[in-house]
Amino acid sequence: MKIVAFVISMALFLGGFLLMGYAFEPGSGEGVMFFGGLVAIALSIAIPFHVLKRLGG
Repeated sequence: MKIVAFVISMALFLGGFLLMGYAFEPGSGEGVMFFGGLVAIALSIAIPFHVLKRLGG
């Protein structure tokens, strides 16, 4: 179960970087994409601290 949480956390972390990078492309919803990237990175950091703590990690 810890491996699944790690993979999800890593995907959110890298996806957040992609969202923040694509936010500066012309014609995209800059604020929404950048905020989505911030939320994805925050969730990816929260998973190890809160979810894995309950799993006994």
